[in-house]
Amino acid sequence: MARGGGGGAWKVAYADFVTAMMALFMVLWISAQDKKILIATSRYFQNPFSSPMEDRSGVMPFNKDTSSSSDKNADAAGKETPAEKDKQIQLSFLNSVAADFYRLLRLDQNWEDKPIDIQVTTDGLRITVFDRAKRPVFLENTAEFTEWGRFVLQNLAWMIDRYHFRVTIDGHTRAELELPREDYSAWELSSDRANAARRALVFYAVDAEQVERVSGYADTVPVEGEPPTSEANQRMTLSLRLSAKTREKHNLASAPEVAPPEPTNPSETLPPTPPAESLPFVVPGSGIQP
Repeated sequence: MARGGGGGAWKVAYADFVTAMMALFMVLWISAQDKKILIATSRYFQNPFSSPMEDRSGVMPFNKDTSSSSDKNADAAGKETPAEKDKQIQLSFLNSVAADFYRLLRLDQNWEDKPIDIQVTTDGLRITVFDRAKRPVFLENTAEFTEWGRFVLQNLAWMIDRYHFRVTIDGHTRAELELPREDYSAWELSSDRANAARRALVFYAVDAEQVERVSGYADTVPVEGEPPTSEANQRMTLSLRLSAKTREKHNLASAPEVAPPEPTNPSETLPPTPPAESLPFVVPGSGIQP
């Protein structure tokens, strides 16, 4: 006759016990190692984004086939200067911000014709927003945003405001655009689009003082490796630079703020800023009026 009751609760308790014992074993094992290994282990857990592990390595970098390579890695970990450590922390922070932005826009970073490209620079991020036919940011040959364009600018504004970035905005077009008016050239269009991005960022969240420069380059600066008439040249580039407030709030290495470089291809004078009523979008339910 089968006996009921009992259940499987003991299995859960046993699994917890085994996990705890394994953790205790790892702590005792690491504590018994020499100073170089302790430094390498501490460095990994403090900054996992720059992990020294490789696909062919074991649990830690010293578990490789040759002892010489392990000694080299341990020495490098022990001799890391404060400046190098601060740089790694800053790059890790910027990479995490870029990954968060991709997630906000629900984008796959491996798209062949990606609508947005993010590059980590020495002092911030360079975000290129492409105006592609499959996913346009602007209505054709205008500075008016599409629904996708407004969505991108909203999320950009949130990110810039949250991390207190300093911003420069550059507008670009492809060559041989067929514009509806003879007195309205690619210079005006690229400038108007950059200025429209500035107004939208300020409208949604960004302090106007965080915007350092707005420029239009027409078709004078094509994407490297692309022909001047390529669709990839229809784009805006936003350079987000770490500010002193960003560094202080997120415990990044302090560094003197440097003024942004002067544009190498300055555009013609920007047209007068249109009234706020021309903004094409109001956040539903926010109570914010343009």
